[in-house]
Amino acid sequence: MRLNKGIALAAICAAFTTPLFAQDYPSPARTITILVPTQPGGLADIVARAFAAGLTQRTGAKVVVEGKTAAGGVLAAETVAKAAPDGYTLYSGYHATNSMFQHFDRKLNFDPEKDFAPISLVVSGKNLLVVHPSTNVKSVAELVALLKSQPGKFSYASAGVGTISHLLGEQFQLATGTEMNHVPYRGAAPAAQDVVAGHVPVFFDLLGLAMENVRGGRMVALAYLADERAPQLPDVPTMKELGYEGFVGGAWFGLFAPAGTPRPIVDWLNRQSTEIFSAPENRQVFERQGHMLPLGPPDQFAAFLKAESDRWRDIIRKSGLKLQ
Repeated sequence: MRLNKGIALAAICAAFTTPLFAQDYPSPARTITILVPTQPGGLADIVARAFAAGLTQRTGAKVVVEGKTAAGGVLAAETVAKAAPDGYTLYSGYHATNSMFQHFDRKLNFDPEKDFAPISLVVSGKNLLVVHPSTNVKSVAELVALLKSQPGKFSYASAGVGTISHLLGEQFQLATGTEMNHVPYRGAAPAAQDVVAGHVPVFFDLLGLAMENVRGGRMVALAYLADERAPQLPDVPTMKELGYEGFVGGAWFGLFAPAGTPRPIVDWLNRQSTEIFSAPENRQVFERQGHMLPLGPPDQFAAFLKAESDRWRDIIRKSGLKLQ
C-alpha cells in the first residue's frame, strides 16, 4: 500500500512539475539564441529573424540571432546539438544539415535524427528545372533527347556540392538515363547568374528565386518539382505529370531545439511559431516569393524529417556521391 501511495504521489508531482516548468519559460532574465547555418539574407536567416521579432513582440522574450555559417552550417548544427536542452539555444535548420549531409561519407559530430527536438517546419519551396533559351529546348522530353544525343557535353549548375540543386541534378540523370557535368558555385545566386549569362545551360532553381528570370525570358522553365503545379507558373507541368513519379524536391527550413528539451517547451515554441508565421504580414512575404508555410505540430515535422532523410539517402547511395 505504501508503494502504491508513493507511486501515486510521484505521478501527481510530475503532473504539476511539467506545466510549471513550461510556465517559467522563457525567463525574463535569460536570452534565447537562435543559430543560423547560412549566409545573412538567406531563408534560414529570414526565418530566424522573423521568429525572433515575433517572439519578442508577443511575449517580451529576449531573443538574438547568431550566424555560424562554416562548413555548410555543420558548425551551427553541432553547437545546438551539444547545447543544454533548456530552450535557450535553438537552431534555424535546413535540409542539408538535417536530412542530407549524414548520408555522405563525411563525419559529423552530431546525429541529425537523435540530437534534435523538431519544433516546426516553417518554410518549404520546390525547385524548377530551367534551361537557358539558347538550348532551344521547350520541354523535358526535348532536353532528355538533347542530352542523350551528346552524352557528357552539357553541364548543370548548382549552389554547391551537396546542395539541393546538386542532388536534384543527380536525381534527374538517374531518372532519365542522361549524363551531364556538374558545375558547383558558392550559392544559388552566382549559379543563376551564370545560367542567365548562358555559361551553363541547366539549373534546378527554387521557384521563388527563378520566377522573375522565367517571366523575363532569361530562363525557360521546363518542369516544377512538386506534386501539383505552381500557381505562380500554372503553365509549367510537374515532373510527375510527365511520367517521373516521385521526382519532387526542394528546400525547407525549420526550427529545432536540442534533444531532451522538455516537451512543454517544444510545444510552447511550436505554438508561437504557428501563430507568428500564420500572421498575414509574415505569410504574404513568403508566399509572394513562391514559398509555402507548412507549419504543423512537432510530430508532423519529425515524420517529414524521416521521409526526407530516407529519400536523400537512397539518391545519394545510387548516385555514388561523395563530399570532399
